[in-house]
Amino acid sequence: YCYDTALKNSCGFIDAPISGGETGAINGTLTAMCGGDEEVFSRSLAVISHYCKSISLMGGSGSGQLTKMVNQICIAGVLQGLAEGVYFAQKADLDIEKVIEAIGKGAAQSWQMDNRALTMDKGEYNFGFAVDHMRKDLDIVLKTSQKLNISLSVVEMVDEFYAELQRSGGGRLDTSSLLKRLK
Repeated sequence: YCYDTALKNSCGFIDAPISGGETGAINGTLTAMCGGDEEVFSRSLAVISHYCKSISLMGGSGSGQLTKMVNQICIAGVLQGLAEGVYFAQKADLDIEKVIEAIGKGAAQSWQMDNRALTMDKGEYNFGFAVDHMRKDLDIVLKTSQKLNISLSVVEMVDEFYAELQRSGGGRLDTSSLLKRLK
């Protein structure tokens, strides 16, 4: 709709959702996933580069938003796996710092592990991307998956876990708060 309206009014339009959280915004190191016409994208780079370190044109209008959905699908699964891993390590009386140091150099390494595993272990969830925002994003993902006639069972499960956190007053907590519901 926005793209067509812009075109009818001789304007350009780029959908450019971002990833990288509050820290990325403060440091100007966000990632932008853009959709739109290449010429408009090129003109937009001067502005977007002020707050993003990585800027990619994913395809036509809407491709940026679809790519952001892929990002949120992946994060939902990674965070649930990380929450379960931290919980397992806690229950097994392992030294979480040593565990993260060891597995953070292997295939399990992720931004979420590097930036959230130790705060999860300490029960610190008062920063970052809020559960309320993730629920909004996952709702968009699930509605789009219905239109595409595909099932995203892990996303559906994690979305319900976030709904539980919201119902218990955790809507403003960081998305890594999935660990809270395991305890």
